[in-house]
Amino acid sequence: MAHIEFKDANVEFPIYNANGRSLKKRLIQVATGGQLGSDDQGRVVVRALDSISFTIGNGERVGLLGHNGAGKSTMLRMLSGVYEPSSGYARIEGTIGSLIDISLGIDPEATGRENIFLRGGLLGMNRAEITSHVDDIIDFSELGDFIDMPLRTYSTGMHMRLGFAVSTIVRPEILLMDEWLSVGDEAFTLKAEARLTNLVKASSILVIASHSQELILRTCNRAMWLEHGKIRMDGAPAEVCSAYFTTPPVAVQALQTDQ
Repeated sequence: MAHIEFKDANVEFPIYNANGRSLKKRLIQVATGGQLGSDDQGRVVVRALDSISFTIGNGERVGLLGHNGAGKSTMLRMLSGVYEPSSGYARIEGTIGSLIDISLGIDPEATGRENIFLRGGLLGMNRAEITSHVDDIIDFSELGDFIDMPLRTYSTGMHMRLGFAVSTIVRPEILLMDEWLSVGDEAFTLKAEARLTNLVKASSILVIASHSQELILRTCNRAMWLEHGKIRMDGAPAEVCSAYFTTPPVAVQALQTDQ
């Protein structure tokens, strides 16, 4: 059974040569959304996530809201295992599928067919598993004979169709997304929407970061509002969206306060 638990989790990034930078602390806080501080060695650090605690259980579809720099991408990367907490802990049980960057691992000099195996391997699939899906991927991506041509000969749309087709063959228990994917022309988009919807339904847990109120209300049964790396609000999507979308951005609030 899929389960996620964060307990007082912090993610900090050290800023080297900070003493030589002519940056004002207040300006950095407003611009990045992170919190400036120092670690036990006296180095300046940006705390991207600050004492985050929550649990996510089976069947939950969680929408992450927050202005740029609030910590949404950092949280998704920690959920996917790219980052580990600087302190506190994050426990994640269940297979993870990430649609954050569907072009990750793609080699422009390799053929489309070769890239299926490259991308599939990054998704944790072995060669036999990938081979069993190759025909489906080629058919879904509508690449035809181009599948054996180098990726550098592809248009942007063809590139995206291949990345999407490979990335959505997995059926993870925990699905991570940064916005709803939109790829290809109108006809392909309809097909992709149906496949993505089925992928979401098949997952035990969905965590999606988005700036779209309509998407959060349509897709999620829970929403978290992040601000300055902290959870400002966590609850029903309608309540969180109502509060978030009627509150001025942090930078605007700061300017209003200074006036």
